[in-house]
Amino acid sequence: MPTNKPKDQSKSAIVIALLNRAKGASIDEICIATKWQKHSTRAFLTGLRKKGLVIIREQRSDEGTAYRIAQTPDQNTEAEAS
Repeated sequence: MPTNKPKDQSKSAIVIALLNRAKGASIDEICIATKWQKHSTRAFLTGLRKKGLVIIREQRSDEGTAYRIAQTPDQNTEAEAS
């Protein structure tokens, strides 16, 4: 009998959702959410940049460095068309 459980989000989707927050996400927050190690998290961020996402690194007052997505590839295309 099939169950109607919702499918879990992929780790990629979780990271992108964290990076889309107004305050962004720290490496530690991403590591906790995905259970990845820090070097894996940084490599994933590099991969997102290679796919065309603009990721900004910001210094939080006392919490360290945060990363967030500034633009998506679709926004880049729209900006160039204007």
